[in-house]
Amino acid sequence: MQINFFDPNAPKKSTNLSINSDLLRQAKEHRINMSQALELRLAELLREEKIRCWKEENREAIEDYNRRIEAHGAFSDGMRRF
Repeated sequence: MQINFFDPNAPKKSTNLSINSDLLRQAKEHRINMSQALELRLAELLREEKIRCWKEENREAIEDYNRRIEAHGAFSDGMRRF
């Protein structure tokens, strides 16, 4: 299941970009939709950054949880069959 962290139905907005001319030429030759490619890659980068931020914001709680499990085990340890 994928959760959108941005509004995929938001209106498009024109912008000016400067990119490597050879990349532009090759993208056009291969009929790559540059707007779509940029949106997909930006979404990937933003998702990675939001994950990184969440991990940093929750680092202390994650470390506490891991220490507790290391010291006392998980609730289901006695139920495992593996």
